[in-house]
Amino acid sequence: MRIGQPRHRRSALIAGAATLVLVGAALTQTGAAAAAAGCQVTYSVSSQWQDGFGANVTVTNLGDAVNGWRLTWSFTAGQTITQLWNGSFTQAGGDVAVTNAPYNAGIPTNGSTSFGFNGSWTGSNPAPASFALNGTTCTGVVNPTTPPPTTPPPTTPPPTTPPPTTPPPTTPPPTTPPPSTTLPCDIYTAGGTPCVAAHSTTRALYASYNGSLYQVRRSSDNSTRNIGVLSTGGRANSATQDSFCANTTCVITVIYDQSGRGNNLGYQGAGGIGGAVQPAVATRESLTVGGNKVYSLYINGNSSYWRDGHLTGIPTGAAPEGMYLVTSGTHVNSGCCFDYGNSETTRRADGRGTMDAIYFGTSCWFGGCSGSGPWVQADLEWGLFPGGSSSWNPNQRPFTSKFVTATLKNNGTTRFAIKGSNAQSGNLYTLWDGSLPSGYNPMRKQGAIILGSGGDCCIDNSNQSVGTFYEGAMVAGYPSDATENAVQANIVAAGYR
Repeated sequence: MRIGQPRHRRSALIAGAATLVLVGAALTQTGAAAAAAGCQVTYSVSSQWQDGFGANVTVTNLGDAVNGWRLTWSFTAGQTITQLWNGSFTQAGGDVAVTNAPYNAGIPTNGSTSFGFNGSWTGSNPAPASFALNGTTCTGVVNPTTPPPTTPPPTTPPPTTPPPTTPPPTTPPPTTPPPSTTLPCDIYTAGGTPCVAAHSTTRALYASYNGSLYQVRRSSDNSTRNIGVLSTGGRANSATQDSFCANTTCVITVIYDQSGRGNNLGYQGAGGIGGAVQPAVATRESLTVGGNKVYSLYINGNSSYWRDGHLTGIPTGAAPEGMYLVTSGTHVNSGCCFDYGNSETTRRADGRGTMDAIYFGTSCWFGGCSGSGPWVQADLEWGLFPGGSSSWNPNQRPFTSKFVTATLKNNGTTRFAIKGSNAQSGNLYTLWDGSLPSGYNPMRKQGAIILGSGGDCCIDNSNQSVGTFYEGAMVAGYPSDATENAVQANIVAAGYR
């Protein structure tokens, strides 16, 4: 978001969206002769408009583990892929081949991987009839690749001893539920919209994550220390920060990406990625998550974090994406603009649709707002949108609780949705689910990540906004309502206090 007054123009929305789902069988594995092979492929058209469509493909491996895959199919009606994420593709006529990205080459037994794409079509848009993986057409069942033994079965009849008549024990199963094995990015992956960036100062966002969450730098000697988790999939190890920062001042210099794609956020200032602002002080706010002491990224003005992720999985152009943010409803202002999401790689205000980020604060960009906020809005560049236009959305509502969940998803061409909730209880509240504003169809995202400021900050200007960041993630594809609801339930269960 640029600082200043927006300009206006109108553009007709491209009509319509349709969804097609094909569930088929399609996986084999190259490797040892005795390896078992089999899989299921789900192909779904997530959105469709005049001459274009978006699709998601999920491959579930039913056989032995795969390390490196190539999925092929044929379009029969002249469809053409124009952009693909979470893999690379080639197309010759109707024949398509998609190969894995470096970070999703392995598919364990009963595991899944997903990718998505935008395409063009004319006349009709039928789903592919079949798939093949690594050159073998899938059958949908698990089959050994070595032939079964030819020895005939024994002719001796089985014993006729009846089964025991003693009933099974009646001891009931334990009532204590097992610990959660899924965290927000596991939930998004299961929903076919994997995280392409995952950031938090409070906890892991994958059940399997055991790396660093963020980095602090102390003023006494300018040395740095990475702050990790207490255990795999656990909370931040705040004791490491407390010990390292004792009797001195520490700032947060990096927030690490947990997705494995390297989308780490650095502060926009000298000693960081370059720019005119300062890193946030690391100890301004402590809290507990699940009973464990942790720290927030507490931006009190003049701090911002950024990453150019257009080559490392962040959606660009009209590719669909979603995101969520856990923030605070008690540390806000109207300065432009406390954002988290997709932003310009130029760090300049490059026009309508070049941003796609969650905004949270009290700014009433176009005027006519009801109440004083803070509100969850969409920063699409040249405007903070409360809904599908510059007019005030009567379905908007303020979120003033200590902890707030905000979500945004955008299919890039016709539709976007804004939601919010108390992060300690309750379900997500849909603020808008409908057409994109005039002039923002299609989107023109550049694929950078912004946290804490607008998109045109902070090469040579300062950040006017304040806000708090606890956790957030960006995903490839348009997440379902069910997936977002499950993420909200997990946030509530995390126990922010």
